[in-house]
Amino acid sequence: MSKDTTPPKATRKIVTHSAHGESWDDPYAWLRDDNWQEVMRAPETLRQDVRDYLEAENAYLEATMAPTKALQETLFGEMKGRIKEDDSSVPANDGAWAYYRRYREGGQHPLYCRRPRDGEEESLLLDGDALSKDTSYFQIASVSHTYDHRHLAYAVDDKGSEYCEIRVLDLESGALLPERLKDNNGAMAWAKDGRTLFYVVQDENHRPCKLFRHRLGSDPAEDVLVYEETDPGFFLGVGVCESRQFVVVHTHDHTTSECYLIDADAPESAPRLVAPRLRDQEYYVFHDAPRDRLLILTNADGAEDFKICEAPLDGLDRENWRELVPHRPGCLRLDLMLLRDHFVRLERVEGLPRIVVTRFSDEAAHEIAFEEAAYSLGLLPGYEYDSRNLRFVYSSMTTPERTFDYDLESRERVLRKQQEVPSGHDPDDYFSERILAPSHDGAEVPVSILRRKETPLDGSAPLLLYGYGSYGITIPAAFSTNRLSLVDRGFVYAIAHLRGGKAKGYAWYREGKLLEKKNTFLDFIAAAEHLATEGYTRRGEIAIHGGSAGGMLVGAALNMAGPDLFKAAVAEVPFVDVLNTMCDKDLPLTPPEWPEWGNPLESREAFDYIRSYSPYDNLAKRAYPHILATGGLTDPRVTYWEPAKWVARLREVQSGDRMLLLKTYMEAGHGGSAGRFERLQEVALVYAFLLLAFGKV
Repeated sequence: MSKDTTPPKATRKIVTHSAHGESWDDPYAWLRDDNWQEVMRAPETLRQDVRDYLEAENAYLEATMAPTKALQETLFGEMKGRIKEDDSSVPANDGAWAYYRRYREGGQHPLYCRRPRDGEEESLLLDGDALSKDTSYFQIASVSHTYDHRHLAYAVDDKGSEYCEIRVLDLESGALLPERLKDNNGAMAWAKDGRTLFYVVQDENHRPCKLFRHRLGSDPAEDVLVYEETDPGFFLGVGVCESRQFVVVHTHDHTTSECYLIDADAPESAPRLVAPRLRDQEYYVFHDAPRDRLLILTNADGAEDFKICEAPLDGLDRENWRELVPHRPGCLRLDLMLLRDHFVRLERVEGLPRIVVTRFSDEAAHEIAFEEAAYSLGLLPGYEYDSRNLRFVYSSMTTPERTFDYDLESRERVLRKQQEVPSGHDPDDYFSERILAPSHDGAEVPVSILRRKETPLDGSAPLLLYGYGSYGITIPAAFSTNRLSLVDRGFVYAIAHLRGGKAKGYAWYREGKLLEKKNTFLDFIAAAEHLATEGYTRRGEIAIHGGSAGGMLVGAALNMAGPDLFKAAVAEVPFVDVLNTMCDKDLPLTPPEWPEWGNPLESREAFDYIRSYSPYDNLAKRAYPHILATGGLTDPRVTYWEPAKWVARLREVQSGDRMLLLKTYMEAGHGGSAGRFERLQEVALVYAFLLLAFGKV
């Protein structure tokens, strides 16, 4: 660590907030630019004093991390060497064509391609590398071709702010059509005529709330507003069901949803409501065309882990929903996929995913089996409804990703692609397992673990513990080429599957949200303690890592755990200013977040509870571990000032000589850099920080 650097010291400008007769001071509220909405679209408009502070922090980080420059390049080279640069996805058939995505050697961005279904001659439809030239940030958020294969729509984000612009290509001529559909979030769906495109527009607070209908060749200013979601807590989405008969409009918050159908053959028809929203009831619809009905995945009637119902198209009211696959406590139904003769469901039981196939004709069902103790599994929807082929992807912490085609009748499993690791990877060199860590109240927290086989289990190994635990999201025990750079240097890598996620069913989520949110933090601390007790590491040799809501987890755990438990912490785009954000209804995503955290404006109980754990508001004068925080200037999900304020206040209270670093990406948003190799530079910085903190540089 450089000895001649002085950390920036943010000016204190006290702003006092109040609610429920309580007041609290915020000395760094000035870091929020009042012009933040414009900054999302034009980062150069950031107020100069804020820019100066963020750039001073970036310079301090560069100076502090200077001794690791060679290490960062080594790490980058290792991780890049594990990527097959000219990689390609398995082509997905659609009529006469097969569509796929690939990268060119050295390319940062994907190329979208197609070839004849039974041929090899490639047509390059969309060149991400060429489109990204002359932009500091570039991401293709979504791509969709028409049913007649004549046009291709794609959504581009050139700021990292998730405000996208939809552009349309004529695939016969290669010409780019003149229209630009702005302020989209990437959600779009074609009608069957190949000329009508539905797309979702976001408001000034980044909430997707309006569905428009565009006719190719017309002026976007004349686009028709099809549906507007007026509840400030709801998000709007659009897609197409597998049968392609309906455009599906889906509006939801975190616990309530509502669906509408638009006939894809009659795009100007009004959306048809499936069933009115009911508080804390979710449902998702799937069209079973041969039987003229919908299948409905829902938690209605107390089916907490979801059940599957059917309803005739001519009678979609809830009173006509008939149970097809009953609720089974502890068996969480995650997703459903329909083909003409089969339906496939993805479930999770005891923390592990599984696929169950059911034939419509006789309701015969079977499960696709997997052998490893911890693994990741996902369905890959295709374009063709009249098919008996299922495509899924499988990996584990030791096994690179494998893409399979599965015959739903013969049950034959064909490996279509195995992730290549050009620099070499032998799964037998590693060991993966899953253990259960007892939490503060006796709940058993699943923990997935990866290590090299020769890494000792005598407490001497450093350990990196990753966690998230919010929104019902479960972090999969999937393969990662990046983390091998730590594991190969003697680290044990662990993922704690915390309450707040759905690793053990919906109740696991319910017990880690609202007024039970602290279970998430206590589960994380308990997992760290248990890993030390069991000899995977020891107290003081543990680093913790999380991003977004996982960054909040890191911040809360640092405040709640003893000072000798953690050696280092990485909080990427951390949601750490929870109280101030949840009390500001004008921020981009605050009203939709209230079902997850509670509404401190209306509920004194929610206010007191959030205030008791909000990381920014619970910092104390004490020793903290080495900390690296990151932010993105155009991030609409966790605004840049949250990590900036947190680090500024940490500088006030932290004792000792531990590193405290802030990196703000001035030309990126929530996900960091979009280029696949640019992102590796960011990972290399994180890993170099950890190795420096553990004295391994």
